[in-house]
Amino acid sequence: MFVNFVVPCYNEEAVLPETAQRLSALIDRMVASGIVSAESGIYFVDDGSRDRTWSLISDLQIGRPCRYHGIKLSRNCGHQSALLAGLRHTPGDALISIDADLQDDVEVVPAMIEEFRLGHDVVYGVRQGRQSDSTFKRHTAGAYYRLLRSLGVDVVLDHADFRLMSRRALTALAKYHEVNVFLRALVPLLGYKSTNVYYDRSPRLAGESKYPLGKMVALALNGITSFSMRPLRLIAYAGLIMSAVSFLVGMWALYIVLLTSRGVPGWASIVVPVAFVGGLQLASMGVIGEYIGKIYMEVKHRPLFEIEEIR
Repeated sequence: MFVNFVVPCYNEEAVLPETAQRLSALIDRMVASGIVSAESGIYFVDDGSRDRTWSLISDLQIGRPCRYHGIKLSRNCGHQSALLAGLRHTPGDALISIDADLQDDVEVVPAMIEEFRLGHDVVYGVRQGRQSDSTFKRHTAGAYYRLLRSLGVDVVLDHADFRLMSRRALTALAKYHEVNVFLRALVPLLGYKSTNVYYDRSPRLAGESKYPLGKMVALALNGITSFSMRPLRLIAYAGLIMSAVSFLVGMWALYIVLLTSRGVPGWASIVVPVAFVGGLQLASMGVIGEYIGKIYMEVKHRPLFEIEEIR
């Protein structure tokens, strides 16, 4: 079978040579074993890097043009868009997406291909544990996945973007034209037969993570607001509850003033409910604004990426 790797890259000159060597050696072993065809290769997607990433990709392609390929985006579009660009412009019976830092274990790729042969259109690479993560990241990641599921978003626990997708699944994915891309939830939405392959995640080979805390938070919010309407419904429920509470507080205040002699001039019975409701309204406006912002971005129909060159 004809299998290609799709590797999004952003300022990855420190790891790219080692990544290319490891993936190429894996392909050589699989070709020798008859698992994949000799035309299988690696497509590096340069996401507007500012270092020598594209130069290194070009050098690799000159040395082995049938093994190494490059897709250069005209600007930095973000990891998800770069990965989607690679998936849309790479041939093959199946594609395997993996990050350039090779923290995901490439040795489970033959198992992925075997699951594909057994009839699975999508094979997810899933971490067996998060022992290598910091305590903060381990707990926040677990809480985030639980939150997504509670909001009705179908995601695979402890899966990032290390996966195999069949050509049929890739064709279905190409029909989705949304701007706010979150592939971890979009791929399960396809509904094709899938399974998991488990592995232990390794430390990064070199360089720095391209997903600092700010980008992780942005990705997390995108995953929630792009696939779930429940936050809007929760706002509606909270509004109804607060309206009922405010009504009861108002009735209690009237009872004290009109039917008893315990009415004391003060502001607590007014200020506290007003402040609480005002805070709820501001929070609600923030969530609604997030959704309106996504509508604004979607209706523009701007392209997710522009390809400057393909080698």
